[in-house]
Amino acid sequence: MTSSNQPHPHHDRGLEFDLSTLLSRRRTLGVLLGAGTSAALAACTPGTGGGSATPSSTASAAATATQGTTPAASPSPTGTVTRAFAECGVEIPEETLGPYPGDGSNGPNVLEASGVVRRDITSSFGTSTRKAEGVPLTVTLTLLDNANGCAPLAGAAVYAWHCDRDGKYSLYDDGVENENYLRGVQEADANGQLTFTTIFPGAYSGRWPHIHFEVFESMGNTTAAGQVLAVSQIALTEAACKDVYASAGYEASARNFPRTTLKTDMVFRDDGAIYQLATMSGSVTGGYTAALNVTV
Repeated sequence: MTSSNQPHPHHDRGLEFDLSTLLSRRRTLGVLLGAGTSAALAACTPGTGGGSATPSSTASAAATATQGTTPAASPSPTGTVTRAFAECGVEIPEETLGPYPGDGSNGPNVLEASGVVRRDITSSFGTSTRKAEGVPLTVTLTLLDNANGCAPLAGAAVYAWHCDRDGKYSLYDDGVENENYLRGVQEADANGQLTFTTIFPGAYSGRWPHIHFEVFESMGNTTAAGQVLAVSQIALTEAACKDVYASAGYEASARNFPRTTLKTDMVFRDDGAIYQLATMSGSVTGGYTAALNVTV
């Protein structure tokens, strides 16, 4: 049985540990770097197109049916989007999938399940409707295409997953192996933005609090090998973690959190997560928001 006070077996041991899996599921290095240095230098100029494949009609229909509403027209670029253009140019660091991705590369594949396309990922779907308890957290990602002048990566898809407040991962850990909460897929709008509604993840031994995500070319490619544009993680801020972990239900996290820093975390220690640290605001009573620009 995995305890929230102990590190997960083989958990997040770095990119080398996952290399064989990553190479089978994403573009070759030459394709990823094909844009060259010139594209990075031109990254401050927003483009006019999304630079991504068009989502399949099947995937789009599934998204509409799952969310139960007709997608509204995308809003005009927000201040966050405009700021993202100016900050674009450094691609999101590639990180480990970890041992619990649930994407078919290591055991179960939630991406093939009906209902995985959803904004609110707090509850399980399918045969269970159990809800993950915790402080509310809204996560917004802005996807930018570095090879296309940092244009919004419209139509791309993101699969996000993270542990619950006890540090357990659905589909894998004891007691939640029959759950699939805190996992979901969303499609980027015309501004390259997408949002997940979830709960603040817990802190377990050996890792800084984080959220895993994969970026796909399109909704239709979320189950196709070789279509992953990026695999990375979102780091949560120290201030938000301290506030949340002082609240009821996060007692184990309060004990675990002080044991790991961004400089000692086995994933973020290379650069202190400078390109993965979310911008956060909020409170325990009102919930938190987290935003991150993701350049791929």
